[in-house]
Amino acid sequence: MTDRRSGFTLIELLIVVVIIGILAAIAIPKFSNTREKAYIASMKSDLRNLVMAQENYHATYTTFTTSMTAMDATSSQGVTVSLQNVSGTGWAGTASHNATTKSCAVYVGGAPVTAPATESAIVTCD
Repeated sequence: MTDRRSGFTLIELLIVVVIIGILAAIAIPKFSNTREKAYIASMKSDLRNLVMAQENYHATYTTFTTSMTAMDATSSQGVTVSLQNVSGTGWAGTASHNATTKSCAVYVGGAPVTAPATESAIVTCD
C-alpha cells in the first residue's frame, strides 16, 4: 500500500501569493483615489454651506461677516475654511483638507476672483 500525502506544492503557493499581490496593487490606488474624492466632496459641501450661511447673515444684517461663529457655520472634520476680501458687497472663501493637496474656493458679489473659482457663487476645486 502506498502512502500519498495530499497538499499544495511550493509553486502553487507562490502563484497564489503573486495573484494576491497583483490584486492588491490594483485595489490600493483605487481606494486612495476614492478617499481623495471624499475629501473634495466635504470641502465643496462646507463651502456651499458657507454660501448659505453668508446669505442668511446678509438677509438679516444687510452686510457680510468674517465671523464663522456669527453665521453659526462649522466645517467638517479635517477641513479648514477661511474667508477673504469680505466687504459689504461680497466675499470670498477657500477650503482645504489636511489629508490632500487639493483646495476649493468660492467668491460672491464684488469680491475678487479667488482661484480656482471662476464664476460667482460656484464652488470650484483644483
